[in-house]
Amino acid sequence: MSRDAQMSSSAALEPVTVGPGREEDLPAIVDILNYAIVNSNAILDSQPVTVAGRQKWFERFAATGPYRIFVARRGGKVLGYAASRPYRDHEGFRETVEVSIALDTASRGQGVGTALYRALLACLADEPVHVALAGIILPNDASVALHRKFGFTEVGTFHEYAVKNGHYLSSLWMEHRIQHR
Repeated sequence: MSRDAQMSSSAALEPVTVGPGREEDLPAIVDILNYAIVNSNAILDSQPVTVAGRQKWFERFAATGPYRIFVARRGGKVLGYAASRPYRDHEGFRETVEVSIALDTASRGQGVGTALYRALLACLADEPVHVALAGIILPNDASVALHRKFGFTEVGTFHEYAVKNGHYLSSLWMEHRIQHR
């Protein structure tokens, strides 16, 4: 067995850990986002992003409060992230967050998304958040199933409300009322 195969095999045996996102995670997060931008409609951007271009986005997350980012790692490798951010910039939405999640393709279907959302939603239960919203570009059965697993319910669908690469896209919106501890 080659050294790379041994390292890959031993990394696969390591447990997945979930913790707050760190500055050094940003390049891997950008790689995950760029793969989704180029290969799917899950993210509406049509051009890849840069680490510098995502820096201000990353700086909006904090160690406390309702706007967080959690990263899943295995053996030091970033597998994905889940985040909460302001829904809209209006006082009336101060207790509403929009959540998002993105996973490395090799990490899908392995419980990584579940671990990330478990950490994020547990954190939000201790914050002044009443409801979490998620907008899911359709079709995306895996994302819809993950959100349902955590108690998100369907609010409605915006039909053909966005355009990417010349195609109209629809989005299912889901909500989850946060149960405080």
